[in-house]
Amino acid sequence: MTFTVEKTERGLIKLWAEHVPVEEHAMAQLRNVANMPFIWKWVAAMPDVHVGQGATIGSVIPCKGAVMPSAVGVDIGCGMKAVQTNLFRKDVPKAKWGKLRTAIEASVPHGRSDNGGARDVGSWRGKVPCVMQEVWEEELEEEYKELIVLHPQLGRANHVGHLGTLGSGNHFIEVCVDTDDRIWIMLHSGSRGIGNRIGSHFTQLAKELMKQFFVDIPDMNLAYIPQKTELFGHYLKGANWAQKFAARNRDLMYDATIGAMECVLNMDVQQDGLEVNCHHNYVSHEKHYGANVLLCRKGAVSARKGEYGIIPGSMGTKSYIVKGLGNRESFWSCSHGAGRLMSRTDARNKFTVAMHRRATEGIECRKDKDVLDETPGSYKDIDAVMASQTDLVEEVTVLKQIIVVKG
Repeated sequence: MTFTVEKTERGLIKLWAEHVPVEEHAMAQLRNVANMPFIWKWVAAMPDVHVGQGATIGSVIPCKGAVMPSAVGVDIGCGMKAVQTNLFRKDVPKAKWGKLRTAIEASVPHGRSDNGGARDVGSWRGKVPCVMQEVWEEELEEEYKELIVLHPQLGRANHVGHLGTLGSGNHFIEVCVDTDDRIWIMLHSGSRGIGNRIGSHFTQLAKELMKQFFVDIPDMNLAYIPQKTELFGHYLKGANWAQKFAARNRDLMYDATIGAMECVLNMDVQQDGLEVNCHHNYVSHEKHYGANVLLCRKGAVSARKGEYGIIPGSMGTKSYIVKGLGNRESFWSCSHGAGRLMSRTDARNKFTVAMHRRATEGIECRKDKDVLDETPGSYKDIDAVMASQTDLVEEVTVLKQIIVVKG
């Protein structure tokens, strides 16, 4: 058994963090969530657990009779896509890494400013397929129209313009090499501005419910929506839509990345092997310990027996393709990455550009001050994270980044 159990005032926490640090603020948040009256069995905390808004990132929260929007977060549907291609390391010579990064940056709009970090993106415009177009899907559009009839405030979001874009923060596109010298494409992004608007909107409505019914909770960011209310179904409708948006968003970025690689390498690039897709900020109807529950994974990946998943490290380390072991104690879940070791502000204050350059030596990526909050030292040790969840997943292959595009 690699987890520890903590009894709270009204609940339980099961924590997989044998080899990694967990800050006290994160533990306080876990206790607050575990004490909520609608938690089923316990809260499962993954080894990458760290402080979030209301609920920690890196937690699995089973609910019966209510849902907390903060148990999913505002980047609803955020997740990963990793695809093994027909290329080998020799097909992507180091001399072309810079051009390839620039081409991907031109193909997929992203949220970071240039500031000397990005290459001459403008010179690639028109040469590679760019998804900064009003790409939309009929099914998504119709479902969204139904949602804004219920909540007109959501109609002001620029959802069309954000489809097929990377965003910012910890989102990325990577070209990686596995242990057999095979080339993979790996993406991390979510539902962008519209998912944020949906999450924030329902969090605010939940807070208003708490005030209306004089509900006393330890943190207003843990405001919840009872199942008996009409708003409960509206939230699930919005969350499910955002999850579809996020998955489609990653597909479009993948297609654009393939186009950029073919342009630079002058080769046909296609899938040749495993493809793994997984959300890690989402809600789903699942059955656990004989009960039908709403399972909220906020920074956690489904790890049912034999199910493939992705656990990325930082931009200068490595990532893992894994297979779930179906551990019931974790509600069939595992970590979604290495997890932050410190806040973005602390990272910017602690690390210098020189330190970041050393940490990412040998990797084609941004090496300027605007990505210091994403430097490898700001994250937990991915090997320690993996060692803390040996009863949750087994390793399939290890990916080493060679090219990283940060949002």
